[in-house]
Amino acid sequence: MNILIVGDVVGKAGREAVMEYLPGLREQLALDFVVVNGENAAHGFGITDRICQSFYQAGADVITTGNHVWDQRDIINYIGSDPKLLRPLNFPEGTPGRGVGEFETATGSKVVVIHPMCRLFMDPLDDPFVGVEAALENYILGSNAGAILVDVHGEATSEKQAIAHVLDGRVSAVVGTHTHVPTADHHVLPGGTAYMSDLGMTGDYDSVIGMKKKAAIGRFITKMPQGRLEPAEGHATFCAAFIETDDTTGHARRIEPVRLGGRLSASKPAERR
Repeated sequence: MNILIVGDVVGKAGREAVMEYLPGLREQLALDFVVVNGENAAHGFGITDRICQSFYQAGADVITTGNHVWDQRDIINYIGSDPKLLRPLNFPEGTPGRGVGEFETATGSKVVVIHPMCRLFMDPLDDPFVGVEAALENYILGSNAGAILVDVHGEATSEKQAIAHVLDGRVSAVVGTHTHVPTADHHVLPGGTAYMSDLGMTGDYDSVIGMKKKAAIGRFITKMPQGRLEPAEGHATFCAAFIETDDTTGHARRIEPVRLGGRLSASKPAERR
């Protein structure tokens, strides 16, 4: 199975990059399944139902989020009606929406997406390790799930790595989102799970993690409010990870970074047919 997981989409620039690159990548890389992290897609804060529909139209199968999931308040009433839009699974019981989704590719393969959020330097949520274990009680990789994908939304690389090692061999991939900076540690763990600490953002890198520089820098220098942060609007870099899995075991054969456009050095797997 060929899978693409797209890093945090930030603002209009990030949305435009998704529209520009994702439709072509679905064909060029013969993608079976696409996950997009869209938690910053609505002017840098949250996501809307209209943005969700535009991402589905561009080729996304599932949208994950993170700590900014509720920034656009209308999403609270919408999320329960959209099974393809996930929020972190370890929010308290009774939170709208879901953190685990079961999906089917065009060829009939089952893909499970699990979306925990870390706690170190983040909100004090329920234990993500316990939450993932509970989600996996219903699925066995290579048996009743062709692929299991885990989007770990978190600040600390140590916590993300720990989750990946705990899950090694039981899921196809563990990839990190949230920091908006792509890491260079993509590799397949000993048990067959693809890992990357952070996919990076799909947004304008002439910025401070996607936001216009002046106000963001001012907050650090003056320690005073500088007005609402606004997303940078230059040409975005599309950041993602391409993962190829074994159709029998569900384990990863390889993981490669994808970076297209904008300011970062380009990286793209060879086209597949």
